[in-house]
Amino acid sequence: MAYIQGDAPSPQGCLFCVKPQSEDAEAHIVHRGQLCYVILNRFPYNNGHLMVIPYRHVASLEDLDIETLTELMALAKLSVRVLREAYDPEGFNLGMNIGKIAGAGVAGHIHLHVVPRWGGDTNYMTTVGETRVIPEWIDRTYERLRPLFERMASDGTR
Repeated sequence: MAYIQGDAPSPQGCLFCVKPQSEDAEAHIVHRGQLCYVILNRFPYNNGHLMVIPYRHVASLEDLDIETLTELMALAKLSVRVLREAYDPEGFNLGMNIGKIAGAGVAGHIHLHVVPRWGGDTNYMTTVGETRVIPEWIDRTYERLRPLFERMASDGTR
């Protein structure tokens, strides 16, 4: 509500550069890699909506080195595995909005969205009420996903 009402404090600098400096639970970081991290989206399209974000502040895909791109995709794969176990979705959307005109909310720092999908997962509230209804609180989503990331990342099958 603080965000909606405009009362939320703004971080100094880039949000995606600042988040990794916080405690994981506070920032809703569910997994940290060497070059990228996985975080819950604070304004999710669906329960379990994740983002894979490079630590390095770059605005576009072509600015990433091959090592970072490789880890970004490995963490996207791990994210899909975790979400399949946690929520049993019927499908996924994975995507990047590069640049403000393309819909990037944080245009200066590239990130990959991983969104679990189910048949009928949109509802009338989005259209009629101009709001999105997410039945699971973000802290509960964190508690559900964090142990799965720890287990699956450590089993070596990213």
